[in-house]
Amino acid sequence: MSHLLDLATRRFWRLTGRRVDLAGAESWLRAPVSLSPTVADGWPATEAAFHGGTVDDDDPRAGLLPAVAALDGPGFSAAALRPEIRDFYEHTASWRMDVWAGWSPLFWPAGELVARLFGRRVEQLALPMRPLDVAHGMDSRITVIRDRAGAQVSAAWLRTLRSTGRYVFSGCYSVRALPGADRPSVHVAFPLEAGNVQVFLRPAVGANGSLVLESPRGRFGQDGAYVVVHDGGRDVATRLPLHETFRMYTDSRQVLRTDHELRLWDAWAMRLHYRLEPPR
Repeated sequence: MSHLLDLATRRFWRLTGRRVDLAGAESWLRAPVSLSPTVADGWPATEAAFHGGTVDDDDPRAGLLPAVAALDGPGFSAAALRPEIRDFYEHTASWRMDVWAGWSPLFWPAGELVARLFGRRVEQLALPMRPLDVAHGMDSRITVIRDRAGAQVSAAWLRTLRSTGRYVFSGCYSVRALPGADRPSVHVAFPLEAGNVQVFLRPAVGANGSLVLESPRGRFGQDGAYVVVHDGGRDVATRLPLHETFRMYTDSRQVLRTDHELRLWDAWAMRLHYRLEPPR
């Protein structure tokens, strides 16, 4: 039953998407995929092999990005961010987090259905549906993916529920420039069997050195969310009406926090709040 459900989903995206050449004109959409129905942490080694490199699980100060300054360009300068924010992205593995989740009543039934049919089963994008789901917090692990020269090309951020050990998110983080863009974006890919979900987030410096990452409305080829699947010998991609905003800031007690809002079209569907604790 699960196999048929996944196959039907890929066929749907094949029918509604556009054919893309991931080795050519649409190489900006090339991202890791899972070789098995259960995603968990099986894909980083395969992604490292694609780059002719290795995975590094041993760096206790590994970061999602090797340097936030890699995002610099017209309208954005990493030097204007608070130092705690730069440290979080460059040394993510040394930080701890607590998370709270809230759903819009309008979208909760659909979210619960997706979580039951897909997220928990494949251990990917298993969004918490109730506050108590994350009451004991999340654990996270950073695995750096290096090329043959040893340089960091991306990082796997693997997050599990502290209460059960089950995977919630398994994402590949990197810096990537979109076609014709004036500066790079934060690229996050969530591997799935024979495909992935990807988000391109445009960075901006907010008030008091805060960081804003946003996937706004736009055209195919611009910042936003995409689903890519391989089916029937072809790769197809669809831009999704899914928009996200992350605001990372320090509160009045100098605690680093992040507000994350997920919207479908213009309606908010889910909100997450993170409290981030620095290394001691």
